[in-house]
Amino acid sequence: MKEISELNTLGNSILCTIDLSESSKPAIRWAVALAQQLKMPLTILYTYRLLQYRNGEVLQLKRKMEDEAKQQFKEFEKELLIDRGVSYNFKTEVGFVTDRIEDHARKNSLSFLVMNKNANDSGKETIDDLMEHIHVPVLLVP
Repeated sequence: MKEISELNTLGNSILCTIDLSESSKPAIRWAVALAQQLKMPLTILYTYRLLQYRNGEVLQLKRKMEDEAKQQFKEFEKELLIDRGVSYNFKTEVGFVTDRIEDHARKNSLSFLVMNKNANDSGKETIDDLMEHIHVPVLLVP
């Protein structure tokens, strides 16, 4: 097991994926605790899927889903993030959670991934594949 000082050299941010359900709260709590201890910024990522029904509706649906996610996140923010001494940002992205995580890991210097065990796109194989691709410690929160 790596010491915390060794983990600091892996990257400089923490990614936490959420689905905005109550079961996301423990994942955020763990991510905040890591960010506090390691003094790292935290990105909270909400992913969602879009299905195109008719021309022109996709953009409206996307805006509506992102607005609703931001409103829901404000409640999480009040309870779990404000005044915790952690630098954080909230992102909404369209797609499968594992694809969005891999993309984030490619574009950013990532130290940890924190995710709710129940919020995965599919099963154990996807998590195993994800861990092989992103090469950072993953904390699955029950």
